[in-house]
Amino acid sequence: MKYLIVGLGNIGPEYADTRHNIGFIIVDEMARRARESFHNMRLAYYTELSHKGKKIHLIKPTTFMNLSGKAVNYWMQELKIPVENVLIIVDDLALPFGTIRLKPKGSAAGHNGLRSIEAVLGRSDYPRLRFGIGDNYPKGRQVDYVLSGFDKEELLDLPALTDRCIEIIESFVSAGAELTMTRFNK
Repeated sequence: MKYLIVGLGNIGPEYADTRHNIGFIIVDEMARRARESFHNMRLAYYTELSHKGKKIHLIKPTTFMNLSGKAVNYWMQELKIPVENVLIIVDDLALPFGTIRLKPKGSAAGHNGLRSIEAVLGRSDYPRLRFGIGDNYPKGRQVDYVLSGFDKEELLDLPALTDRCIEIIESFVSAGAELTMTRFNK
């Protein structure tokens, strides 16, 4: 069994530790723990690792957020991974900071990365791990907020939240979406 885990984000040092790049932050930590490093390949930084006998392919699209669908589609086809074995890690303004939800499908909810994936795949029934970044920004300043760094209190919570996300991803790979949602979506 093969799985494609996609951390959404934007490439470049100016985006490195922003809320919008939480997907990159989580897959970077997974790779670090497995002592693997990413390689710049077609449309994405790529690496692979194993968990309980399952092969996990990690990507960080290099297409920038708004064209994430190109990278997701390419790697799904290249690796022959069915949509139910793909997990997209995404920041979510609609959830309070630190709330993490695994969903088997859903709408783009205004997220440009998810909108691109839906447009290219022609479907929205792919699993996603939604990481709540909150909506603590003044009216009209959404872009500035998602492209800003986490505040001091959030940074203190980030390691434990990243650990939880990795637990959820490993459960998704070993036990499937339904059991993982039952266990973690509280």
